Amino acid sequence: MKTRFLDKNIKYEGYQLCPHWIYKNFKIQGDAVVAFVGECEVKLTEMVDIEDVINNEPIYSKSMLSFISEQFNINLVEGVFRQRLLICTIKEVLEKRGFKISRNGDDLFFDGKKLTVSIATKSAVSVLIHTGINIISDGAPVKASGLTSELGINDIKQLAEEIMNDYSNEIDDIILASTKVRGV
Repeated sequence: MKTRFLDKNIKYEGYQLCPHWIYKNFKIQGDAVVAFVGECEVKLTEMVDIEDVINNEPIYSKSMLSFISEQFNINLVEGVFRQRLLICTIKEVLEKRGFKISRNGDDLFFDGKKLTVSIATKSAVSVLIHTGINIISDGAPVKASGLTSELGINDIKQLAEEIMNDYSNEIDDIILASTKVRGV
């Protein structure tokens, strides 16, 4: 899986969660994950999480580290497994830095406050995943924590690259592991 940290500020608004957004905008073809920093504002009209729409829960963060991944030739259930693997990877990376992080499904919490948002969905050609980690918690519509505001993490690019590399290596290793066994 290809990875890249995008060194420009991008506001995540939900429309980016579409097939070939990574390829069309950054010329990265195939399975990929990109990360970027920017404001996050997903209005109900752009949301793919129907539960959030029903509950009238738009997403907002003044500053968020966003990961968008597009992965091909998998079904939605496998895509959700991969989404959860990304969440667990983020949890592991933060715990290696000494933070106590809790997980409930595809959500991470620090000190009982929500640290992440995440969704996986299926397009006609791929599975798409967006996961965002609050950098600044101020202004969030729920009790939130942030990488900088609560955890004191300022090396956001380094953190993002570590998460992407660990996640990509895990996916690649899973695929490789599937090629070394004989059928029974």
